[in-house]
Amino acid sequence: MSLPVILCIDDDPHVLRAISRDLKDHYRESYRILSTISVEEALGTLLELRNKGDAVALFLSDQRMPEMEGVAFLKQAVKFFPDAKKVLLTAYSDKDAAIHAINELHLDFYLMKPWDPPAEKLYPVLDGLLEDWQLSYRPAFTGIKVVGFQYSRLSHEIKEFLSGNLLPYQWVDIQATENGEELLLLNKLDLKDLPVIFFEDGTLLIKPGIREIAEKTGLSPELKNDVFDVVIIGAGPAGLAAGVYGASEGLKTLLIERYSPGGQAGTSSRIENYLGFPAGISGAELTTRALTQAKRLGIQFLSPATVTSITDNQSYKKLELEDGRTIDTRSVILTTGVEYRQLETKGVEEFTGAGIYYGSAMTETMACRNKDVYLVGGGNSAGQAAMHLSKVASNVYIIVRRDTLVGTMSTYLIDQIKETPNIHIFGKSEIMEARGTDRLQELDIINWNTRERKIYPAAALYIFIGAKPATDWIASGIIKDHRGFIATGPSLKTYEGFSQNWKLHREPYVLETSCPGIFAAGDVRAGAMNRVASSVGEGSMAISLVHRYLGEVK
Repeated sequence: MSLPVILCIDDDPHVLRAISRDLKDHYRESYRILSTISVEEALGTLLELRNKGDAVALFLSDQRMPEMEGVAFLKQAVKFFPDAKKVLLTAYSDKDAAIHAINELHLDFYLMKPWDPPAEKLYPVLDGLLEDWQLSYRPAFTGIKVVGFQYSRLSHEIKEFLSGNLLPYQWVDIQATENGEELLLLNKLDLKDLPVIFFEDGTLLIKPGIREIAEKTGLSPELKNDVFDVVIIGAGPAGLAAGVYGASEGLKTLLIERYSPGGQAGTSSRIENYLGFPAGISGAELTTRALTQAKRLGIQFLSPATVTSITDNQSYKKLELEDGRTIDTRSVILTTGVEYRQLETKGVEEFTGAGIYYGSAMTETMACRNKDVYLVGGGNSAGQAAMHLSKVASNVYIIVRRDTLVGTMSTYLIDQIKETPNIHIFGKSEIMEARGTDRLQELDIINWNTRERKIYPAAALYIFIGAKPATDWIASGIIKDHRGFIATGPSLKTYEGFSQNWKLHREPYVLETSCPGIFAAGDVRAGAMNRVASSVGEGSMAISLVHRYLGEVK
């Protein structure tokens, strides 16, 4: 955390050097001493400090300055830091101006020049003022700040990207906090400019795209290798496991993620059936640990980056990225996972990101405090999200087409839901329409048993209605089943066209696709178990098979 600031300004360089020296001699351990001869520079510094979240404890300003008198400067300065103490340096002839400032500006003190000796005339005065300031001082958040509207699709996308990439940030709802309005005013911004991201270095981005944020936060590094041994596409549990094992076994390993690491598992509020964590673990924590482990072992991580095509050039594969870059690798592991299916119901598309979310969207949890929220879906992801939301929401309603959750959700989750009084099941029910103005406000729900339709107020709707594989971009040379999942292993022989693609004398390895040297692991693979533990196992197994493949092509 940065030390609070004492800022002094005087247009006389000799006087400024003297006051700065005395301040540093006495306060350098507890405060940063900043000094300038320029009013313009001082005001620019204050704006930067405010954007960064730093604190100014005290202003010490000369009265007679050609750019602006000291009293006028202090009036401007307190707009940035209203709680800072204000001290005016004056000559004897400026005494009237100082007294006027006490009445008009609530000046805390004025010091006559010269202030020698400082131990008698300077430090006792400032010590008292700084002690008083410290009583009400509360350090501000100094990381990334996102200022925007709660029910804004772009604001939601930014929050999801930052949290998904494990970047701490502070969310400032412009309609709920004065701090956001002050930041806009000081930076001469308007509501039409939202969302705005303020960074730790004091800079900002207005309505930024994901790629801009990635470049600013250092998530788009330069690649170090000309040719990789293995490139893993997708940073869910399978991809992270493959990355850990690939790097630990000495392979030149690159992990590419198009959005944020963790996949669907990474958004889970609590994974309770993963081996070794008897109290459960959140998807975010599991992702953090895995990615930290992979980076420590030497993996290169590229995110956000989207692979658009794979070309097989026999001894190596060429990957083309959306931004035009190409990557050469000797083998590939596809771990792109699955993505949530869209709910094709009237009004859902209109309010997606503005009260309607796919997956658990943990970044929006606090907006549900003391409100009624709804979930669609009866799988484990929906159950885990319902338990998480029940801690803050007034009521959580799970909408399913079946009569009960039995058969689609794990027993331990069903039991937990039964024991949670503010979670309710709407069985044999379906949403007919989502309604609202600038955000979701109500849902039109039908009960198919009674044929009754009713309008319910809704602060949020979370959708978990199954998933489809993220394989639309994969060319026809890699065989997929009728649902789009990637076929692997000996079962490939049952697919039409296999013999046209496969020209080796051996059979495909168990996780190998119809293109030699390209493997698939985790939920994207046909026949996968759709469990975190099995995905991790397949990711590590894929690295073993990569070793065998690389031994063949040397």
